[in-house]
Amino acid sequence: MTAAESKPDKGGGNFRAYYALGALIVGLVAGMMAGDMGQGARDNALGVASFVGTLWLNALKMTVIPLVVALLVVGIAKSAEAAQTGRIAGRSVLWIVIICTASSVFGALAVVGLTEAFPLARGTAALLQQALSHVEQQTSGPLPGAAEFFKGIVPPNAIAAASNGDILPLTVFSVVFALALTRIAAAGRKAVVDFFDAIAEALLVVIAWVLAIAPLGVLALAFTVGSAAGGAAFAGLGHYVVIISVIGILVTIAAYPLAAVAGKVGMGSFTRGLIAPQAVAISTRSSLASLPAMLDASRGMGIREEVSDVTLPIAVALFRATGPAMNTAVAFYVAHWLGLQPTLAQMIAATAVGAVMSYGAVSLPGEVSYISSIAPIALALGVPIAPLGLLVAVEMVPDIFRTVGNVTHDVALTSIVDRERQSRAES
Repeated sequence: MTAAESKPDKGGGNFRAYYALGALIVGLVAGMMAGDMGQGARDNALGVASFVGTLWLNALKMTVIPLVVALLVVGIAKSAEAAQTGRIAGRSVLWIVIICTASSVFGALAVVGLTEAFPLARGTAALLQQALSHVEQQTSGPLPGAAEFFKGIVPPNAIAAASNGDILPLTVFSVVFALALTRIAAAGRKAVVDFFDAIAEALLVVIAWVLAIAPLGVLALAFTVGSAAGGAAFAGLGHYVVIISVIGILVTIAAYPLAAVAGKVGMGSFTRGLIAPQAVAISTRSSLASLPAMLDASRGMGIREEVSDVTLPIAVALFRATGPAMNTAVAFYVAHWLGLQPTLAQMIAATAVGAVMSYGAVSLPGEVSYISSIAPIALALGVPIAPLGLLVAVEMVPDIFRTVGNVTHDVALTSIVDRERQSRAES
């Protein structure tokens, strides 16, 4: 779904997603009809919905900071270790970093351009802002000027940065710490990585518990928003789905010239070869489930098995080409939705966090990855993460484009690594 997609067995996850979508629709419609209730009954209903929605959001938010640290330490440490295991793996990881960074920058620029060119109708935006004002909207404070911003990237106190929700300095500390782990003895590195891995797994269990009641939380939030915004809520959600999906499509299209120019694969061969993997991606929304079809497609394109058998599994485990672009775009879209104007420093911080969070991203259930990947970007941008509780319910459509794009870029990456290896062999 987001920076990391669901595993192949997604039946339960799909049912939860459908339940959340159904709860969203029911909540919005019920909220729109709340005007027919008496004033006292309506106020009581809104009070209960606000209470339940806030509790559910708080339960989600309490895991964000520790989960970000744990996932970054584990993901980047394992990625760096993989890069050291061989030349093919090393080149694969290097290209993953390059493409993910470019993806995050593109996502930020694309969503700003698209929302400028196709903004929400003024009346719709005003109603949504009024509706979301009833939901908790505490944001991080504005970042300082450019000089102070760059000085603040390195945290003088990592614990204080975590306590204050200063996500960019905390991300920098986590990345540096993870890279430092690759320089210590194997036994010590394994112990520390296993420790953070266990923390991440425990936090994922907590999030799974919270997401098990997602329909209730979404229903409460949707009722509150529907009561204030009415039909504008549907218009706003539709606008969101279209904008984010378009960005996913654009990132996917970029894989074709990338494979043709850097991977030296014929455009026709690349297009035909990807029909089967993309069909699996659409039906399963899982890169892992698409791996066998990707391996077959790579061989059909003339990519050597010694490269595809190493690069594709690494790409499926670590590479989410659409994730940085679409995750960063979601955070920027929330700012547009709420009429917020982040500073340039905040936009740089959010884009950087969007890129770094994708380095070494590990496979997570879709709903979990949506929250864990986008919430840190939103915090860096200075926007509330409460709207994510609504947007996750309609993420199924953008999720299809996420997975198709990831599968397409996985094969493109494999072609590039294969071409580089051939060039070195010929020189």
